[in-house]
Amino acid sequence: MDKLEDMASVYEFDPLTGNIPATKVEITVSCRNLLDRDTFSKSDPRETEVIDNTLNPDFVRKYILDYFFEEKQNLRFDFRLEKPLGATMQFCANKLDKKDFFGKSDPFMVFYRSNEDGTFTICHKTEVVKNTLNPVWQPFTIPVRALCNGDYDRTIKVEVYDWDRDGSHDFIGEFTTSYRELARGQSQFNVYEVVNPKKKMKKKKYVNSGTVTLLSFSVESESTFLDYIKGGNFWFAVQFSGNPSQSTSLHYMNPYQMNAYALALKAVGEIIQDYDSDKMFPALGFGAKLPPDGRVSHEFPLNGNIENPYCNGIEGILEAYHQSLKTVQLYGPTNFAPVVNHVARYAAAVQDGSQYFVLLIITDGVISDMSQTKEAIVNAAKLPMSIIIVGVGQAEFDAMVELDGDDIRISSRGKLAERDIVQFVPFRDYMDRTGNHVLSMARLAKDVLAEIPDQFISYMKSRGIKPNPAPPPYTPPGHTHHTQI
Repeated sequence: MDKLEDMASVYEFDPLTGNIPATKVEITVSCRNLLDRDTFSKSDPRETEVIDNTLNPDFVRKYILDYFFEEKQNLRFDFRLEKPLGATMQFCANKLDKKDFFGKSDPFMVFYRSNEDGTFTICHKTEVVKNTLNPVWQPFTIPVRALCNGDYDRTIKVEVYDWDRDGSHDFIGEFTTSYRELARGQSQFNVYEVVNPKKKMKKKKYVNSGTVTLLSFSVESESTFLDYIKGGNFWFAVQFSGNPSQSTSLHYMNPYQMNAYALALKAVGEIIQDYDSDKMFPALGFGAKLPPDGRVSHEFPLNGNIENPYCNGIEGILEAYHQSLKTVQLYGPTNFAPVVNHVARYAAAVQDGSQYFVLLIITDGVISDMSQTKEAIVNAAKLPMSIIIVGVGQAEFDAMVELDGDDIRISSRGKLAERDIVQFVPFRDYMDRTGNHVLSMARLAKDVLAEIPDQFISYMKSRGIKPNPAPPPYTPPGHTHHTQI
């Protein structure tokens, strides 16, 4: 783990002072194959400096010690993971520029952390507040490291935009700050002029494009996903529409290759199954006529067993899916709300933090009950539940992007969702044309699971649920437990 480099500087022995001859040695510390303690990134070992996202750190700082040949000198190395700090803050703005012709503005803010090379990296985007020049944004929490990477004086740039549906958001202005400035909290120092540099250059009398004020700021040690997780509770739901006997159908039963739905089920299922200890997954179908009476169902078990809809692993889900294609009639309409509400009923029964439910929906993007689905998602946002939507096929997925709610938090009947719980992923973006299946599946895995930890933590924090303390190490009767480092 460590290596010693002789610096060849030996003290002369002094009989008057009794100095013992010693050699100066320089110790350089490196580690290999540290225990991975982060679920979706690598550990961040701390030894003076922090080396991010690696299990094999080579520390820069060196140690100069006296080495005595005739003595046994024990060195102890302690490696710790520092609890991440989370900064929670809230902002409002006043008299922002009017950008919409028929209304006011729909402002949102984008936060950037400056990098050593002078570039900026986006680290947070607020929600959009519609039709106002004086928005009050919701409080948000961001890891301090994401905001400033441990450098409290590092520049943080904030850009203010007017949201447009077509994605061509209008730039209102910008300002800069730092973590140290924000940490002062609400004060005269944290009222910022929003400046548009182009306007400033063109107009002599230009002052600003409005102001942004920090309303509150607090920092606390964050519990991580790993502190809570005990195992996922994953549900699958497959949309049934089209004609599986037609080659143009996404459900087409080709004897030589998997159809689009089966490919998505297998690819995403193989990612998810590692987070479920027993590999038993409840799987539902929706939008089909069921035998024997031909009634349309939007929440039927893929395996045909109402009492026990669980399938054994991903192969069990695929087997049940293919069997369903032979027994049910693909029909419609395509209603999402029933399967969302179905899983939500289970989540509502377990709100103590012991379980977290994830519903994976495979769909071609067509939806017949948008308003009901929005209401179901707003209600589910109060529960220990997340939804992953995987879109198959080449259709436009505008409705799915709207449900994702990354730009505008989803709402129903004037009520905003308490949390963002939906992640949409278009499967076609991960079909690697170069044939590099491993690389494309790695990208898919990252994006499918990207938002789950934050969604999970946001539920736990909103309910004040703390992680259970780790049990003490097992000590056999009559033995004393010792820790050797």
